[in-house]
Amino acid sequence: MHEKITLGVIIGNRDFFPDKLVTEARHDVLEQLSKAGIKAILPDESDTKLGGVETFSDARRCAALFNQHAGEIMGILVILPNFGDEKGVAETIKLSGLNVPVLIQAYPDELNKLDVARRRDSWCGKISVCNNLYQYGIKYTLTDKHVLHPNDPAFQNELQKFIAVCRVVRGLRKVRIGAVGARPGAFNTVRYSEKILQRNGISVTTVDLSEILGRAGRLTATDTLVKNHLDKIQSYASKGKTPDEAMIQIAKLDVVLNQFMEENYLDATAIQCWTSLQQNYGCNVCTSMSIMSENMLPSACEVDVTGTLSMYALQLASGSPSALVDWNNNYADDDTKCVLFHCGNWAKSFLPDIEISNAPILGTSVGVENTYGALDGRTPASPLTYGRISTDDPKGIIKAYVGEGELTNDPLNTFGNRAVARIAGLQGLMQYVCRNGFEHHVVMNASKTAGILEESLGNYMGWEVYNHDRKS
Repeated sequence: MHEKITLGVIIGNRDFFPDKLVTEARHDVLEQLSKAGIKAILPDESDTKLGGVETFSDARRCAALFNQHAGEIMGILVILPNFGDEKGVAETIKLSGLNVPVLIQAYPDELNKLDVARRRDSWCGKISVCNNLYQYGIKYTLTDKHVLHPNDPAFQNELQKFIAVCRVVRGLRKVRIGAVGARPGAFNTVRYSEKILQRNGISVTTVDLSEILGRAGRLTATDTLVKNHLDKIQSYASKGKTPDEAMIQIAKLDVVLNQFMEENYLDATAIQCWTSLQQNYGCNVCTSMSIMSENMLPSACEVDVTGTLSMYALQLASGSPSALVDWNNNYADDDTKCVLFHCGNWAKSFLPDIEISNAPILGTSVGVENTYGALDGRTPASPLTYGRISTDDPKGIIKAYVGEGELTNDPLNTFGNRAVARIAGLQGLMQYVCRNGFEHHVVMNASKTAGILEESLGNYMGWEVYNHDRKS
């Protein structure tokens, strides 16, 4: 799913430090970026002194270069082989007009090379550069270690985390979400503010469910598109005991939902699935939602728009599908475990035993025969990142919580889409969720990306973020 990554690179310099430090740094960083498959945009060695940035003139040249490539640069990497010129770095970013994540790297000194001819002083220079960026109002990311050589394996890890931050920030600032149908009347919990989202670059396109069902109803089993989508669905998951007529209903709905997404250039959807769809059309939409989520077009139940936004954010951070789940049950008397559940629409990646089935709970009110299209399957042990984004309308803000844990293979005798999660400090987390008015839906992802999400959502998007791992 990943697009080609391009970073703007600023190599800071101060003229009373040895020139060879800049030359060496250029070689080091280009080698590491190439290894990571990253395209670098930086001044040529003939454009400025050694291709570094020191003077205001250097800053103007580098900024103009960045501006030429503004459409492809996802982030800026600042390299400090020596103290660097704090104003030069800040002015370059300011003049470029780029509003992208910035990673600050500084070289370590060697104890036997602290003489005038070989010292770097990057430890100190990094503080000065950050101070200037702070004054300019430019957001930036720090490496875990204050100074870190690009050839240190830990730098590649820092680079990969930063790239993930860049993906999340770029994706969220231009995401388009489709809201299909009205929020279920009984579910106040999934209310949200379109206006607050829009202020953050997140667009919501709405459509009445009747339009979707009407278009699906006009399709027939003999239509080529319906046949093609039926084949796609049957190759995606076993139909189990699902009747043929229900499979055709599911396929017709899948055709129309895909058309709606393509017509409106949507990245994600949130769909009214409880209970109008079953009562007025006669099937569940879970299978289509699962296919979309597996194909990196996340889809959430119950018109949970900020739920699907959360799915998209976790997907961008990890590069793998997300699933919307209910914080559903305690797990016996283990205070660190709980049951995650939906009836269910999780991406196939979470369900090795995936099968198209029905929804017994929903079926008690609308008839089980009207709920085919739900999925059945158990999620096995895996890493876990969980998270939730929500608009807090009284405060006029977007807030979120994130954290990590693990999914386990503990016994679980139930139906639908299901998993057991182990989370340190789970009881405290539930206290936080309840006291701060978060929804009963949360998103799970098979990754360890809470830190990436905290940096992306908190530092760059400017949202209020609680990282449970820092509290538990």
